[in-house]
Amino acid sequence: MARNLNELFREAAQLPEQDRATLAGLLIETLDPGTEPDVEAAWSQEVARRVAELDAGSVETIPWEEVRAELFGPRNED
Repeated sequence: MARNLNELFREAAQLPEQDRATLAGLLIETLDPGTEPDVEAAWSQEVARRVAELDAGSVETIPWEEVRAELFGPRNED
């Protein structure tokens, strides 16, 4: 007998944050039809470029807390 989707969601929502993130990633992977080799190669190059910039200190990172506050915090619309 299949479990009710709402029931399953309620159970999953009670998992610790890291487990929910892992579960979300695994579920998304089941929707991925596969990657194209050219796209995968382009992403690998982009990741390598960004890591090199971080290692060289030529870019400044922004802490997630600041990004989250900017994205989801109250807006000051003057």
